[in-house]
Amino acid sequence: MSGNTRSEKDKQVLAKLAEIEAEMKRIEFWTDDPVKSEVTNFMDAPSFEWWLQCVFLPNARKAARKGEYPEKSQVGLLALRQYDYHTYVEEAQQLLMLLNQFDQLVENS
Repeated sequence: MSGNTRSEKDKQVLAKLAEIEAEMKRIEFWTDDPVKSEVTNFMDAPSFEWWLQCVFLPNARKAARKGEYPEKSQVGLLALRQYDYHTYVEEAQQLLMLLNQFDQLVENS
């Protein structure tokens, strides 16, 4: 997609990403001045929250602006493992829901 010609899916994905960012800020999982790193894999990131903010969100926004999506998205599953598998993180449950909704948007055409 080029210019301002975005599909409904692109608009929905970008709106969901904005919700994810807002929720991260609300629950204080957002850092105003994150450490710079070349990490792309969440396993190598300083934290899952850092990876969401510095890798996932920018890459997902870029994909949505181009209308180019992977066949599968599992960021919700990664968040589930982070916030509700070994330990339950109450304040992250809304974020977990938003990330799962993102996965559904990406995987449905």
